[in-house]
Amino acid sequence: MGIFDFLTGEFIDVIHWTDDTRDTMVWRFAREGHEIKYGAKLTVREGQAAVFVHEGQLADVFTPGLYMLETNNMPILTTLQHWDHGFKSPFKSEIYFVNTTRFNNLKWGTKNPIMLRDPEFGPTRIRAFGAYTIRVKDPARFLIEIVGTDGEFTMDEISFQIRNIIVQEFSRVIAGSGIPVLDMAANTADLGKLIAAEVSPAVAQYGLEMPEFYIENISLPPAVEQALDKRTSMGLAGDLGRFTQYSAAEAMTAAASNPAGGGMAAGLGAGMGLAMANQMAAQQGQPGPWGAAPQQQAPQMAQQPAQAAPPPPPVEHVWHIAEGGQTSGPFSKADLGRMAGAGELTRETYVWTAGQDGWKYAEDVQELAQLFTILPPPPPGV
Repeated sequence: MGIFDFLTGEFIDVIHWTDDTRDTMVWRFAREGHEIKYGAKLTVREGQAAVFVHEGQLADVFTPGLYMLETNNMPILTTLQHWDHGFKSPFKSEIYFVNTTRFNNLKWGTKNPIMLRDPEFGPTRIRAFGAYTIRVKDPARFLIEIVGTDGEFTMDEISFQIRNIIVQEFSRVIAGSGIPVLDMAANTADLGKLIAAEVSPAVAQYGLEMPEFYIENISLPPAVEQALDKRTSMGLAGDLGRFTQYSAAEAMTAAASNPAGGGMAAGLGAGMGLAMANQMAAQQGQPGPWGAAPQQQAPQMAQQPAQAAPPPPPVEHVWHIAEGGQTSGPFSKADLGRMAGAGELTRETYVWTAGQDGWKYAEDVQELAQLFTILPPPPPGV
C-alpha cells in the first residue's frame, strides 16, 4: 500500500453506499486491507442494511441510521475483538451493504406444459406466466445462505432459483386445486395469493420474502384451443341440422367466389342453394323452387317416376392461417394462390383445414404444395 493510500485510509472515516444499478442486492465496502477506523461514521440509508463480518464470522447488523463505530454501537464485534474501553486502533472487518427495497416486475413462466386433470375436459395441459416482487427480509441469513463472499451480488444471480421454486409450487397447487380451466381466468387473484403463500416458506429460508405475486395468463395448447373454438361455434350455430346448413352455405359462398371454378362453381353454388331451399320448404310444408311440397306431389308421383335428386357437389376445402399467435380465414385455395403470388403466404406459413391433424406448414400439405412449384414463364424480351 502506498503512502497516499495509507493517508487516505486514515482520514476517510465515512462509510456509506449509493446504488443506481437497480439490480444490485449486496455490495461489499472496499477498503485496503479491510481496515475500518475506530470511531468512523457509518451511514445506512432507508432501504439498506449494513452487515459486519469479522474474521469470517458474522458480527453486527445495522438498520437505517447514522452510527459512530464504537464499542457501544457494536456489541457483538466488541465481544469478538475482546476490546477494552480505551481501545482506539483500526480494526479489520468486511462491511456488506444489503439492499432491502423491493425488486419489482420480475418474470416467471412455465418452461414446459403442466399436466392436470380437468373436471370438464379430462386430462389436459396448460401454460402460465406472470410477474412477482421480491425483497430481502433477513440480511444476515441472506448473506450466509446465498451471497457468501461475493463482492457484488445482483438479482439475476438468484432469479433463476426463485423461478424454479415458483413453477414447482404453481404446478402442485394448480394440479390439486380442482378448478376447471375455463374458470381459472376468473380466479387468478385467489390462485396468486395461494401460490405466494406456498412459495413464501421456501424463499424465507434464504432470508427473502415475496410481497406480491401475479398470474398474467393461463393458456391451453393450440390443439385444445382449436377444439374449444369449434365447440363454441357449434354451440352458437344451434342444433346439428342448422350447423350443417350453415357449413354448406359457407362452402357455397366460397365456391361461388372462386374465380378458378368459373361457370361450374356458379352452377354448383346455385344447385346447392336450390337444394337447400327445397329441403327447407319441404320441412315447412310449402312449395319449393323444384315443385310443390311432398304431400301435394303425391298424385303426380304415382303417375310418373320421381326425378332423382342431383348428387351433392363436392365441398371445397377452406383453410385457416396462423401467424404471430393469431388466426385468420377461412380462405379458399384460390385465395391462397393469390396470397402465395403476392408473398403473403410462404412455405413455412402454418395452415389448417377441417379433418387435418393439427397445424402444418403449407409446403407439407399436398393440396397446397403446388402453389409454390408453379412459376410464371419468363417475361417477354428476355
